[in-house]
Amino acid sequence: MLLRCALMGITLGIVAALQPLEAASPRLSTISPRGVQRGVEHEITFSGTNLADAQEIFFYDPGFEVIEVTGDGNTAKVKIRVAPDCRLGEHVAQVRTASGISDYRTIWVEDLPVAEEVEPNSEFEAPQAIELNQVVNGNVANEDVDYYVVNATKGQRITAEIVAMRLSTAMFDPYVAILDEKRFELATNDDTALALQDGFASIIAPEDGKYIIEVRESAYAAGNNYRLHVGTFPRPKVAFPAGGKMGEPIDVRFLGMPTGEHVQAITLPAEEVTDFGVFAVDDGGTAPTPNDFRLFEHGNAFEQEPNNEIAQGTPAELPLALNGIIQEPGDVDCFKFAAKKGQVFEVECYARRIRSGLDPVMNLYYADGRGIAGNDDSRGPDSYIRFTVPEDAEYVVRVTDHLGRGGPDLVYRIEFQGVKPTLSLGIPRTERYGQFRQQVFVPKGNRFGTLINATRGNFGGDLVLLGENLPPGITMHCDPMPANQTAMPVVFEATADAQLNGALVDFIAKHADPAQDISGGFQNRADYIISAPGQSLYRWKDVDKLAMAVIDEVPFHIEIVEPKVPLVRDGSMEVKIVAKKKEGWDEQINIQFPYRPPGVGASSSVNIPKGQSEVLYPINANGGAEIKHWKVFALGTAAGMWASTQLAPLEIADAFARFELQRTACEQGQQAQVLCKINHTTPFEGEAKAELLGIPPKVSVEPLTFTKDTTELTFTLKTEGDSPVGKHGLFCQITIPQNGESIVSRAGNVELQIDKPLPPEPNQPAPAPAPTPAATPAPTPEKPAEAPKAKPLTRLEKLRLAAKQRQEAKNSE
Repeated sequence: MLLRCALMGITLGIVAALQPLEAASPRLSTISPRGVQRGVEHEITFSGTNLADAQEIFFYDPGFEVIEVTGDGNTAKVKIRVAPDCRLGEHVAQVRTASGISDYRTIWVEDLPVAEEVEPNSEFEAPQAIELNQVVNGNVANEDVDYYVVNATKGQRITAEIVAMRLSTAMFDPYVAILDEKRFELATNDDTALALQDGFASIIAPEDGKYIIEVRESAYAAGNNYRLHVGTFPRPKVAFPAGGKMGEPIDVRFLGMPTGEHVQAITLPAEEVTDFGVFAVDDGGTAPTPNDFRLFEHGNAFEQEPNNEIAQGTPAELPLALNGIIQEPGDVDCFKFAAKKGQVFEVECYARRIRSGLDPVMNLYYADGRGIAGNDDSRGPDSYIRFTVPEDAEYVVRVTDHLGRGGPDLVYRIEFQGVKPTLSLGIPRTERYGQFRQQVFVPKGNRFGTLINATRGNFGGDLVLLGENLPPGITMHCDPMPANQTAMPVVFEATADAQLNGALVDFIAKHADPAQDISGGFQNRADYIISAPGQSLYRWKDVDKLAMAVIDEVPFHIEIVEPKVPLVRDGSMEVKIVAKKKEGWDEQINIQFPYRPPGVGASSSVNIPKGQSEVLYPINANGGAEIKHWKVFALGTAAGMWASTQLAPLEIADAFARFELQRTACEQGQQAQVLCKINHTTPFEGEAKAELLGIPPKVSVEPLTFTKDTTELTFTLKTEGDSPVGKHGLFCQITIPQNGESIVSRAGNVELQIDKPLPPEPNQPAPAPAPTPAATPAPTPEKPAEAPKAKPLTRLEKLRLAAKQRQEAKNSE
């Protein structure tokens, strides 16, 4: 049962409606009904916001034919035909409109016809009558209980499986039970390893008669929509083995049913399939949801009892997968295998990830019993060890349950996988939980930019985006992603005559070195139900395709005026963004700068106000910014419409000059000098300007000029009698002209200390007035030679001089 505090959680299928909505951006909150029968035509409703111009439905799996799409305000009515062989279970869909692409949501494909819940059915004595082998579309309100009655004959299997939390609609923890007419519970269920918070119950009817199915929220709290499958179909808890070699037939044992195990021959797909599962099928029907199943490159090995001790380990040859069942309380399974020194394996124990109830603990040993490594919960409740083989020898892997439990369906599977490179792509989230801008929608005759993230595993190197099979009319602009980067700017452009269209794209990147056979694709996750912000995520859905579309034109274009000078380390720059607005349209455009090269910072956004057509975007580089020619773009939005600039060059360079500034001090009303030693790194033409900034009140200093040949500068600071006393941090900013623009950087820092004047020494006689000389004509002296300019004293020299003067005055007393 879920903790009651979890009911304070957030349902993100509904929270999309609470996100800040963009006026023209389509958002999808839910699809109803939540399930459809395969082999039948249906009318379904996509609900959200801004769906009036809906044009197409993207389904991520085959088996759906869209017959008609009609948008109306915040809904889209869609007629679909579901193929008879469409995969049962959860599917993903989203809406393409003329102005964008919505969030994606889930819909369930079912095998049985639907019966609608009819109230009142909240009394055990007055249940709603239904037929076996139907799906009930129902709803549980606060403190509500729904009862259904079916007729069954002795020996007939009755199974009830509920899909509620798995609908990803609400935080609804259901309870399901099967009772006889005397209200004796024959089977009850709340949470399961297979269906998590959802449950199922299955019995063999002990006699002819009526049987009651009860559905409620587990703590009698408020529930929500549910799909209740009731029939004679099989509902195994787990499949064994829970994996097999791709492309080969395998006999699968379905375990955990009241009729006993069911063995079924299944031919596995030859390639990886996302969320692959196997369905139990027998004379009673087909299980409504699958059992999880691993597709592997190699075959299987199976435990042989007795194998509880290390010395009894079942011999196995890698890379076969090791399969077993912890059947009894305290049971331990051991496998013995040989390995070569230097081999590296990812040792994965699958139990909860294949929806087994086992909580595995896995250990590795030498064959003589010496321990090597152990693990409990590295993969959620499952175990994982990266094993580097220390020597040519035999080894033993041991697995048991964390709490020492056992049971006929506590299945596990251990795979020794070689360490392989992995690569996945994604788009950074712009909403904490939502999917906004996790798609690419390009206006006709315009551009749309985004960041593409890359997650590399077990390799390094530059990456290249392929940009293949894009929707007609769209082209992609990007540079390779450097090895030290995990994000890259990408701009998509649509021709002015492109037709409105879209597609789900296998968006692929590969290693830039053709000799490296490494590639990976786009992945995205939608969060649907969490217990509370930042806490447990209960329902989500992953997809492996990027939704892209050409959309209607927008009434503005934006361009970056390419800088003619570099942005230097410890420097700043104002990038000019120019907007071209369609005649008759004049709204404010918000501008963002999504990609910042390493060490570059920028304001979160700026605005091109109504009535104006350009803005300066301030950016800066720190002292460690990576020196390189980069590409950047700006993204603009107005009234929910989006467009980007071109991918523009931005050079990051080292600072042209740095100053070594000496600390200085003076008393109020005096002058202070700051000596600057100039270290040139890049020559420049003409005169540059140096300014001391951060000057405190009632202190003044004039800017200075210098050239590439200047080695020293001296700033003279003038203080007043009431200039603020204390230590003041100043910095020097230099401005170097180049190509008609300015290179601005921070050249160095310095400290200015202003002191109060020292009071006169006590009992010190006033100085005698100087004698007045006789008024005699003074001879005209010869003009003396000009003395060399004195070098300003350093702070330390000034302190030493002041101390010397005080000592001399004291000695003269």
